[in-house]
Amino acid sequence: VQLQASGGGLVQAGGSLKLSCAASGSTFIGYAMAWFRQAPGKEREFVAGIKWIDASADYADSVKGRFTISRHNAKNTVYLEMSSLKVADTAVYYCAAGPAGLGPRISSYMYWGRGTQVTVSS
Repeated sequence: VQLQASGGGLVQAGGSLKLSCAASGSTFIGYAMAWFRQAPGKEREFVAGIKWIDASADYADSVKGRFTISRHNAKNTVYLEMSSLKVADTAVYYCAAGPAGLGPRISSYMYWGRGTQVTVSS
C-alpha cells in the first residue's frame, strides 16, 4: 500500500488549501482514511477521517466547520479541503489508511504516507 500526499504550501491566514492523498496497492473499500498533522514540538494529532465505503466522516473539534474530507472512488484519492486557515493549522499533514474503522487513534491506521507541509502565515 502506498499513500502519496500532496497539495501543501504556504498560505495566508484566512486562506484555503486543498490536500490530496492518492492511494494505491490495495482495495480500500473496507478502509478508513484519515488526515493527521504534526506541528513542531507537538504530538501527531487526528484532523479528519472518512470511511471509504459510505463516506461517513469525522473531524477534530479544532477543524469542524473549516475543513472538509472527501474521497473520489475512481481516482482512489482522498481530499482535505481547508478553509479559514489559522496560523495554528501550520503543521506537516499526513495521510493514513487502515481497516480498523474510523477514529482518532494513530494505532488504528496501518499505512502512512509521507507528509506534506502546510504553513499558514499571519
